[in-house]
Amino acid sequence: MPVNLKGRSFLTLMDFSPSEIDYLLTLASDLKAKKRSGIRGNSLAGKNIALLFEKSSTRTRCAFTVACNDEGAFPEYLNKNDIQLGSKEDVKDTARVLGRMFDGIEFRGFKQSVVEELAEYSGVPVWNGLTDTDHPTQVLADFLTLRENFGTLRGLTLAYLGDGRNNMSNALMIGCAKMSINYVISTPKELEPDAELLTKCREIATHSSITVINDPFMAVKGADAIYTDVWVSMGEEALKEERYRLLGAWQVNSEIMKATGKEGTIFLHCLPAVKGSEVTEEVFESEASRVFDEAENRMHTIKAVMVATLGA
Repeated sequence: MPVNLKGRSFLTLMDFSPSEIDYLLTLASDLKAKKRSGIRGNSLAGKNIALLFEKSSTRTRCAFTVACNDEGAFPEYLNKNDIQLGSKEDVKDTARVLGRMFDGIEFRGFKQSVVEELAEYSGVPVWNGLTDTDHPTQVLADFLTLRENFGTLRGLTLAYLGDGRNNMSNALMIGCAKMSINYVISTPKELEPDAELLTKCREIATHSSITVINDPFMAVKGADAIYTDVWVSMGEEALKEERYRLLGAWQVNSEIMKATGKEGTIFLHCLPAVKGSEVTEEVFESEASRVFDEAENRMHTIKAVMVATLGA
């Protein structure tokens, strides 16, 4: 059955079937090949896109902006000082105003409830560029990178080391459950993932496993890819000392990479990276590192999401 995502918002991979996610990845691969061949698109010609940013960004902002330009759309960047979102004006009123002026809205900020409310009231597709609990556009880029390296997603093993209850681990867990990737979370007991989300993902993962292993060396055995993220998420800067104390043993270094027992294990990171903390410079710059492939793939997968949900 053909996949049709027109008019849909992209808030979490939980809302999408494996075939729909696969469609987005295939579309992203096609758009990437066209861009590298110098073929520009016009699927979004004449569309106006609002880019709402409560949190600062390099990859998300640039990926949305370039993707809009490549497909003929007009992006308008609005940071937290440019609009009244949730302060002088409540979210649903902002959503209804922007929905009458723009054809699509991207939101990168704190609460998942805000991006959900924007989608409920705006009347146009809304895309989640990151919230405190989810990061679905990043996972699409990660999965495109995995597929480019291994030719498939099904049956791979992805080991995540670090803060097991942050937005990146949550999003990866959801995506892995959907796409039959074995997902191993290695984290201190104090930072284990939300029990309700873990249970839900295990129910979805009928063809793969979701496991929590506190010992990082045990967790990476047999892993095709090792993933990490910064130890201190945006908005949690006051917890830096505690996070560094808890996570010191979960650094991705050459010993961890060797502990997979496999040739060809790759290293992934959503960036920005604090080298010397969650990952060593040696691993970050190694032949195993695919971090800049991931960064580029943010643009191609974000473009695919916009084209699939809004394009002609």
